[in-house]
Amino acid sequence: MMVPAPLAAPSRVCVVGSLNMDLVIRTPRLAREGETVLGGAYRTFAGGKGANQAVAASRLGAMVTLIGCIGDDPHGVKLLETLRAEAGKADTFNLFHVIVRAGESTGLALITVADGGENAIVVSPGANATLTPADIEAAADSIRACDVLLMQLEVPTPALQAAAQIAHDAGKSIVLNAAPARALPPDLLRRVDVLVANRSEASRLLQLEASVDPARLAMSLLAMGPPTVVVTLGAQGAILNSRGRMRRVPTPHVTAVDTTGAGDAFCGALASMWPTVARAAKGNDELRAVEHAVAFASAAGALATTRAGAIQSLPKLAEVEAMARTLVVQL
Repeated sequence: MMVPAPLAAPSRVCVVGSLNMDLVIRTPRLAREGETVLGGAYRTFAGGKGANQAVAASRLGAMVTLIGCIGDDPHGVKLLETLRAEAGKADTFNLFHVIVRAGESTGLALITVADGGENAIVVSPGANATLTPADIEAAADSIRACDVLLMQLEVPTPALQAAAQIAHDAGKSIVLNAAPARALPPDLLRRVDVLVANRSEASRLLQLEASVDPARLAMSLLAMGPPTVVVTLGAQGAILNSRGRMRRVPTPHVTAVDTTGAGDAFCGALASMWPTVARAAKGNDELRAVEHAVAFASAAGALATTRAGAIQSLPKLAEVEAMARTLVVQL
């Protein structure tokens, strides 16, 4: 499979989402219900699905604007310092719409990472829960100026609906990562161009057992409105359903260290590549362009598992391109 040709100009991605501080503890294995497992020392990392996906897209060459909220506590200060340092490496990373809420705590994620890389996460939303439609309206010009609006579900639904309405009215593509999964308004799903969910999230959205065949999950999610659905399956790759045309896209084989942030790397990469799909849609090669974009995203997600942390693990463009060349889409 050929890697998609680079865009004539960098893609413009606007991210509406969460900003968290991650507290990570490594353990021999994940605890079962009612069980205590001794782990090692904890470490703190900047994270949150919104921040992670914004940095992921930026490192892959996109021009990125991040919209979200942090608190004025020490975690917020450290998180903003990390993002400013990232923005200092690329003047295309815009933090103008990151709001500091006085008196609020910054979102916090408690993450357990088992040997082998699997994780379990509990999130306290903090300031993320204060993002409002008014905040979105204040950033409306940035949304209208983007090529792709990228969102997740760690911020309130009304804010997501407001952002989707602005992007839809402006004719922009919308990518929604349905994580953490919850019931979504039908009007929001109808505006989404690409819905991304892992197997667990997809089953929760559909109120089905997690054991349901992922191809069936992808077909059922497509019926909810989005023309393209991607069900990610970790090391088993992803199921792509684009306008009823099903494909399995593999993921590269890597030795996983920490899966935290892998899904965010996938989504940031997919959003950064989505303008190639919009360009192909003007011709007759849309499905091939979608496959290329998902393969590129799979390579980014796989690379992110080879390093600890979330933002720290997100890969650069050259290494993702190199790994994407190893993939062959299974038609």
